[in-house]
Amino acid sequence: MTDAETKQLSTIDFYWRPGCGFCMMLDRSLGKAGVPLEKHNIWDDPSHAATVRQHANGNETVPTVVIDDVVMVNPSADEVMSILSVKAPHLLPESWIPPESSP
Repeated sequence: MTDAETKQLSTIDFYWRPGCGFCMMLDRSLGKAGVPLEKHNIWDDPSHAATVRQHANGNETVPTVVIDDVVMVNPSADEVMSILSVKAPHLLPESWIPPESSP
């Protein structure tokens, strides 16, 4: 991916469904950090549900997050931020500090 392509990414795709506690928790964490999300309710649009099934072994497991060509099923906020640091660092909040890696 070129720098120009990276700068074009202005949001990440966030697939969710009503009543999903993990979705609400991740949405809250990313929203609080100021990460721009394009939210897709998989119960409102069959194409959104199909996208999730394609990446979750045929299951409708949410939250599912898509950042460019990277798909994460039920990721933590830190996992999303780590991918953002590579794929779209301009979307990271200035206050984000990468977690320390284990030795």
